[in-house]
Amino acid sequence: MKAMIRIRMGSNDAHYGGNLVDGAKMLQLFGDVATELLIQNDGDEGLFKAYDSVEFLAPVYAGDYIEAVGEIVNVGNSSRKMVFEARKVIVPRTDINESAAEVLENPIVVCKASGTCVVPKDKQRL
Repeated sequence: MKAMIRIRMGSNDAHYGGNLVDGAKMLQLFGDVATELLIQNDGDEGLFKAYDSVEFLAPVYAGDYIEAVGEIVNVGNSSRKMVFEARKVIVPRTDINESAAEVLENPIVVCKASGTCVVPKDKQRL
């Protein structure tokens, strides 16, 4: 089972100099993907228990479009092991003009993570 969301990073997401977006924003996107996966799998939002691994691989800036994908890779009685990847798919091209942007032929992986979510037995509906 897989899920994906795509979102543009806005100036409100920029936390550091040079319009750099805080890495925690990628974890927020992974949380939203995890919630969708749990709803699809169990009919309940469940709870994110823990990340096993998080790797920040490339910077993200305001104006970048990020595609966050996730997949359930193991299902236990109440636990759901998931893997996530965030990719930069569109970038602004202010070197051309203020409103120019470019779809990347090869998306840039900006973050990878894995973690475990839990849906208590009494909340599982599917």
